[in-house]
Amino acid sequence: MKYQVDVKKVKGIQSEIWDQIKATFSLRGGMDGEPLPIFGHYGGVFKSGNSELVIHTDGVGTKVLVAQELGKYDTVGLDAIAMSVNDILCMGAEPLVGVDYIALAKEDDELVEELMKGLVVGAKESNCPIVGGETAIMPEVIKGTSKPFDLTFTVVGKVRKKIILGNEIEPGDVIVGLESSGLHSNAFTLARKALDSKKWGLEMLTPTRIYVKPVLEMIDNCEIHGIAHITGGAFSKITRLNKEIGYVLDNLPKPKPIFNAIYEKVGNWQEMYRTFNMGIGMVVIVPKSEADNIIKIAKKQGIGASIVGKVIEKKGVFAKLDGKEIELTI
Repeated sequence: MKYQVDVKKVKGIQSEIWDQIKATFSLRGGMDGEPLPIFGHYGGVFKSGNSELVIHTDGVGTKVLVAQELGKYDTVGLDAIAMSVNDILCMGAEPLVGVDYIALAKEDDELVEELMKGLVVGAKESNCPIVGGETAIMPEVIKGTSKPFDLTFTVVGKVRKKIILGNEIEPGDVIVGLESSGLHSNAFTLARKALDSKKWGLEMLTPTRIYVKPVLEMIDNCEIHGIAHITGGAFSKITRLNKEIGYVLDNLPKPKPIFNAIYEKVGNWQEMYRTFNMGIGMVVIVPKSEADNIIKIAKKQGIGASIVGKVIEKKGVFAKLDGKEIELTI
């Protein structure tokens, strides 16, 4: 039985959205705030003065349903910030400021207070002040348990040195994986159905790791060809960096118990590595000579890191598991 979201269908919807919004890019042509024609990446890029800024918004998906089931709301704010700041890192941008959006079914001061705890922690970890936000009360829209809500975070960042898009990636580069803290905030549609929340609930709520400090240090001190945040679509989405070459993951870490528990219900490793981060929350693609520097910086910040694969000429994304090659491209 399949539990996952139809990623191909989602990509089709996203493509249709881009077709519509591209026409708006000319609205500020030659003016402050002019968008750059970069589509389908980890954020939108626009000019302001001599700076290139990146903006992105994201939420925590159906992870909020696990929070509601457990009555634990003090970490999902951190998740919301992590999802956005990690994404703009992939384009070489440092988070500057952000705003939150909380949608509630009814006024609930205690719930908002708990959500803000996580938002403040996430802001501190990413050095990203929260400069505003919106709280909406929508009982006809927000439904569910006794405390239904939704939460998103929008971040604006500044390109640190240059925009990183992945166009410099070439065969021979290596893929360094940065350890995840767990499931992070994607694929909970499947995870919720596959796992017993009484046994796994607290681990499912482990906050998404924020990679701002180590990755900014990597950007400042290393030659980086590409960065990918392993979220929805998991490793299949590495191709958004550069579709003209390929990626083989031949040294992936042993999955943590929570991923093995999901596999017991899914029964398909291809689907697992197309859906979950499997212990790797972000990958940094660099020349082989830079790999040791990347790993040292990560470990200095308390994050496990290792070479998990390499760039090849054959197009696509592939994983080698138990001597077998599995294609992950969607």
